[in-house]
Amino acid sequence: MKRTKPPFRADHVGSLLRPAALKDARAKRARAEIPAADLKAVEDREIERAIRKQEEAGLQSVTDGEFRRSWWHLDFLWGLDGVERHVMDSGIAFAGVNTRAEGIKVTGKVGFSGHPMIEHYKFVAAHTKVTPKITIPAPSAIYGRPMATPIDKQAYPDLDGFFHDIGQAYRKAVRAFADAGCRYLQLDEVFIAMLCDEKYRQQMRDRGDDPERLGAIYGDLINVAMSDIPADMTITMHMCRGNYKSTFMGAGGYEAVQEILFNKINVHGYFMEYDDARSGGFEPLRMLPKGKQVVLGIVTTKTGKLESKDDLKRRIDEAAKFAPLDQLCISGQCGFASTEEGNVLTEDEQWAKLRRIVEVAEEVWG
Repeated sequence: MKRTKPPFRADHVGSLLRPAALKDARAKRARAEIPAADLKAVEDREIERAIRKQEEAGLQSVTDGEFRRSWWHLDFLWGLDGVERHVMDSGIAFAGVNTRAEGIKVTGKVGFSGHPMIEHYKFVAAHTKVTPKITIPAPSAIYGRPMATPIDKQAYPDLDGFFHDIGQAYRKAVRAFADAGCRYLQLDEVFIAMLCDEKYRQQMRDRGDDPERLGAIYGDLINVAMSDIPADMTITMHMCRGNYKSTFMGAGGYEAVQEILFNKINVHGYFMEYDDARSGGFEPLRMLPKGKQVVLGIVTTKTGKLESKDDLKRRIDEAAKFAPLDQLCISGQCGFASTEEGNVLTEDEQWAKLRRIVEVAEEVWG
């Protein structure tokens, strides 16, 4: 039952806690105290170290920990044509904390004409013995935050043209990663998962959007994004209800979006947040189509407390009542650092959790 193609029985979402040396170099660069080349040298060194640690933990896929980014989503979006950095009046509200007040604004036609993250992927591929994975935000990230995205009305008098261009930009981006050799790409999808939260749905209604329509649009955009991939490329989607300094943005079971997830979206696998009651039960897994995998995010990345093997195996058994064990894998519920601030745990605790995921997968699936 061991898998030789992604997603793997023991997998992970991708982001890792930023080491102190990297945080220090980024701060110095922000103050213009060191040149860009010095920061890149630190990034390269720390990413090589993180790749080795992932391999030593027994993982079959590795990432760069998102060490060259500040945000899980904005750094990618800022690299698209027609999209610029935007300083907002306030950050996004999470449970008890607000994010930094950074966002995006659409100032022209959205497009893709190259991106620095192509080279980021190539660096990982050149420095690992296992499968390199790149993570990028799902297309919904450009529109789905609870605060409305400023969109230039001259570029887009209506949203239909906007969504069309996002889909085409993503199709080109995903193909560019494929052409660079990438065969494992993950789309981080927060805003379909957030449609499970009634409070968020109301926020979207209040700004003039229809939550039911948005779910369908976001699903279509993912299908367009992966419409030009090679036959041997795996695309997964990770779902999360927010992850900032160990806090969350929303709650609610997957029932509200199960039809879109499992019947409309063409991805090969789903990383599903399942570390606590916020995510609901495993019942929606009944709809998992044959030939697709669900990676159960049953190890929390929000605290350092290490889950016991027995507890994790019990939860896998619960999930297997609704989907075949052969279609299941396990991972952390999210990354350890969706933003460079990171979650509230130590690097040692992070690596212990990744090793525990591998140990349990080996005992359950062999």
